[in-house]
Amino acid sequence: MSEPAAEPAGVLLVDKPQGITSHDVVDRVRRLYRTRRVGHAGTLDPMATGLLIVLVGKATKASDQLMAEEKEYLGEATLGVVTDTQDAVGATLETNLVPDIAVAQVRAALASMLGEQLQVPPMHSAKKIGGRKLYDLARKGVEVAREPRAIRIDAFELLSWESPLINFRVRCTKGTYVRTLAHDLGRKLGPGAHLSMLRRTRSGRLDLARGRTLSQLGAMSDEQLLAALVPVDEAASAA
Repeated sequence: MSEPAAEPAGVLLVDKPQGITSHDVVDRVRRLYRTRRVGHAGTLDPMATGLLIVLVGKATKASDQLMAEEKEYLGEATLGVVTDTQDAVGATLETNLVPDIAVAQVRAALASMLGEQLQVPPMHSAKKIGGRKLYDLARKGVEVAREPRAIRIDAFELLSWESPLINFRVRCTKGTYVRTLAHDLGRKLGPGAHLSMLRRTRSGRLDLARGRTLSQLGAMSDEQLLAALVPVDEAASAA
């Protein structure tokens, strides 16, 4: 009798597309690798794209370690429109004229947001209070007090400013809500803002350049899928 096939195990770097949840990606990977033992190390909102670290088999045990790493994102903030979710999927709360803002003002506002700080999680988030996810309460029109959490912004770099769009790169600790950064940046500059694009490019030293799209993964053979898994020891040391 032949030995049963070993359960696949390792870290899969996925380039998540826009419009699906991180759990959708996990479900797709479960089907591809034919195992239920799949998780991820750090959620991306449906609007966001980029690096999603998917853990297969025994690699799920490394979730906390990999999730704890510093993250890097490319983002876009649109000034003059404030939404209830702080991003592009929410309902518009305010529409304001965008005044003339010099590039030096934008850079100064970004620089003022560097360092260790406390950030209040947005109501439209998966954080739980009293066993209930905040976004479930928000959808019912309920707002509750949220404890601020300690975060650190190590880099907040202006890539381009062409009114009303600010394109930036941010490097931050885990648990940072980039849409809240965009919202707060808009308040600093006056007219308010929301996050209109987000792409995660790095987690620790795990880089999006090594990521595969779902289409690429779907076209792979079983052997190629196994070869795409990064050994957990290598991924943990890279992170």
